[in-house]
Amino acid sequence: MGNCCSDVGGGMMAIGGTAPSTSAANQNDAADWYFKSRGIQGLFSQIELSFSATNLRDRDVFSKSDPMVVVYIQERDGAFTEVFRTEVVLNSLNPKWITKYTVTYQFEIVQTLLFRVFDVDTQFHNVAVKMLKLEEQQYLGEASCALSEIVSKANRSLTLDLVQREESVPSTYSQHRGKLTVHAEECFSSKTTTEMTLKCLNLESKDLFSKSDPFLVISKVVESGISIPVCKTEVLKNDLNPIWKPVFLNIEQIGSKDSPLVIECFDFNSNGKHELIGKVQKSLADLEKLHSAREGENLFLPTLVGHNQNKVLKSKFFVENYSETVQYTFLDYLAGGFELNFMVAVDFTASNGNPRLPDSLHYIDPSGRLNAYQKAIHEVGEVLQFYDADKRFPAWGFGARPIDGPVSHCFNLNGSSNFCEVEGIRGIMMAYTSALFNVSLAGPTLFGHVINRAAMIASQSLANDAKKYFVLLIITDGVITDLQETKDALVKASDLPLSILIVGVGGADFKEMEILDADKGERLESSTGRVASRDIVQFVPFRDIQNEGTSVQSLLAELPTQFLTYMRSRDIKPNS
Repeated sequence: MGNCCSDVGGGMMAIGGTAPSTSAANQNDAADWYFKSRGIQGLFSQIELSFSATNLRDRDVFSKSDPMVVVYIQERDGAFTEVFRTEVVLNSLNPKWITKYTVTYQFEIVQTLLFRVFDVDTQFHNVAVKMLKLEEQQYLGEASCALSEIVSKANRSLTLDLVQREESVPSTYSQHRGKLTVHAEECFSSKTTTEMTLKCLNLESKDLFSKSDPFLVISKVVESGISIPVCKTEVLKNDLNPIWKPVFLNIEQIGSKDSPLVIECFDFNSNGKHELIGKVQKSLADLEKLHSAREGENLFLPTLVGHNQNKVLKSKFFVENYSETVQYTFLDYLAGGFELNFMVAVDFTASNGNPRLPDSLHYIDPSGRLNAYQKAIHEVGEVLQFYDADKRFPAWGFGARPIDGPVSHCFNLNGSSNFCEVEGIRGIMMAYTSALFNVSLAGPTLFGHVINRAAMIASQSLANDAKKYFVLLIITDGVITDLQETKDALVKASDLPLSILIVGVGGADFKEMEILDADKGERLESSTGRVASRDIVQFVPFRDIQNEGTSVQSLLAELPTQFLTYMRSRDIKPNS
């Protein structure tokens, strides 16, 4: 197994699939740090896009156009790559194409799609669409959007004006080129979740002075034969007949019910060198049969190279309970009208340096190059803005002294004494720049005030039964000085529809900040001993984001899971 668990506390936590309730979520916390170390992170859903158009231009003399849609996706370098073509619909200015494009939706990145419509010349009607040379077809128009713009619509449909290549924005003339409607459907398999209670009998004791401390790791086997871990139970101490708490497996996560799974039983060791007790290889369908027959399967140990047979053990593996449920997904809630509302809080403490000097973290470069604060706002906001209908974002500053006033640890970035909202990401950027010339940087670095302010907005929204979930981005250059007050605020906020993203900018040592991010399984505790009901914080040093070249993916990856944990723990349905 190797060093899959870096410490006793984190290592003994369970890694489960998608839990349907609060209790299950607590028992099977997704220790994402374990997955991330193996490159497994983020929300991935398979989406089918279907296409229809109205009022296309008629480019044929004796008949109507024969249209085809070509789909392109924007790469990291900004270039567009062709990924899909529909079939050709004959003689139609209002076509509905049958062929669908399947794309993997990733919440944490902006996936820009380009759709071009062509009229296929009659002489090419017997040629396979993949073989058609586009330069030989008549161009009818194009449209572009982000995939998140489609899936965030209540009906998952987005109608776009077709424009010419040269037209960056639709004009009056371009409206005569017709409209393209793109509809998204989530593949159903991604909603089917299996819940299992697993147990073993007569395990071999691997410890000298005590019984084994067993836990299970469930891995899927990919085509190359490599095993990729997808789920892990908790550790049960000194137990040779363990019955673990339920684990949850998303069927799409493993491929299908017939996909091979390796279930390994290890003896936990705090140094991370866990010893294999035994294993079985079964598919979900096999596990379901084991449960139905009330039969056990003998564990085995691989033998040395050159021996054909594995060593079969007396220890047995059982499936105590097995059930399948269809769970609501993140996209179901978006289709049900739920929104993610973006909020931002910016650190204006003096440790950032004089904003008028180039070495300041707040320096506004005349060339237009963004500073770290601007980059964080832009990159996070660029992803989240599509999930906020009115795009009016609360924006605050903290740790500064407004003109002729005392130090404030939560002031409106736009300078208003009454309203904290600004229009769009551009509005946040303008308010931020303006604030730099209207406040004096001070200190200390306190988070409690802005967290409580965000929590108040989330609480009011909850009281009004609004379909809203709030995301607060805090950008800071230093370690907080109100750590316990911040913990208290976070524990209280964990009961609200709120997640908090913290970005550390500059070269400070942010190790203490990682305490707020419960990725290693240790829930925050308030000064009164109350434990947070769920993990709502994700912390990332901005230099790590830059070095990894993954933009804001690592920061945003947990958001859908935090959203679903909140909704499921309160049994909130998408259409409730």
